[in-house]
Amino acid sequence: MKRRTLMTSALALAVFAAVPALAVADTLDDIKARGTLRAAIDLGSPPFGMQDANMQPTGSEVESAKLLADHLGVKLEIVEVTSPNRIPFLLTNKADVVVASLSISEERKQVIDFADPHGVIQVIAAAPKDVDIKSVEDLKGKDVATTRGTTNDKEATTQAKDANIVRYDDDATLVTALVSGQNNIMISAPQIMNAVNERRTNDPLEVKFVLKVNPYAVGLRKGEDALKAAINDWVKTDLANGKLNAIYKKYNNVDLPAEMPKP
Repeated sequence: MKRRTLMTSALALAVFAAVPALAVADTLDDIKARGTLRAAIDLGSPPFGMQDANMQPTGSEVESAKLLADHLGVKLEIVEVTSPNRIPFLLTNKADVVVASLSISEERKQVIDFADPHGVIQVIAAAPKDVDIKSVEDLKGKDVATTRGTTNDKEATTQAKDANIVRYDDDATLVTALVSGQNNIMISAPQIMNAVNERRTNDPLEVKFVLKVNPYAVGLRKGEDALKAAINDWVKTDLANGKLNAIYKKYNNVDLPAEMPKP
């Protein structure tokens, strides 16, 4: 009797453990059955995600997510996130995918999967013209602003070890701090610098040096092979027909690379 009870308990545990895996494997079916793609998008990260004059979501990743939803034959539902909680929202099933200029990194690969890259983003150090900075060594002892939990934060932490890293919870707050002069040096993206300079016209920032070039991609939970294949088909299709490049150029003023870098 005891042996039968143990076997029954073991079987129950095995079935219970399998349920999350089954749920994950069926995400693409769930999206199509629901008729909506829940995409986690950071609307405080211009030009990737932001709000227009009518408080409507816009930006390159917003338009890219709409393209993806169209490719899947469903509507887009935006799940608003910040840089630090993009991945937690995905892992807790508050979103089906992350479409938020999510750079591919080895650390992130340990907890989530990535589709093929559909964009690129540089990590740069920027400061006003009269600030003499040519390398990470020149940042020693200086306040350097970045956004918490991003690959920019990672590069700032690992490469500018002797700087005083000042972390903000989202890109919008980072931009405000730089516009107000609370901080004058940043490690972030050229797009963030452009957003700063739109409002900091008297003393704009300029690129001092590039720390890294990162491809970014749609993030999804591990084990979602069918969803990953569908997203990769979208990337291949809309890179080839120029739709993704048109969106990227509209918001970044430059073309995507002729050949996307391998993550």
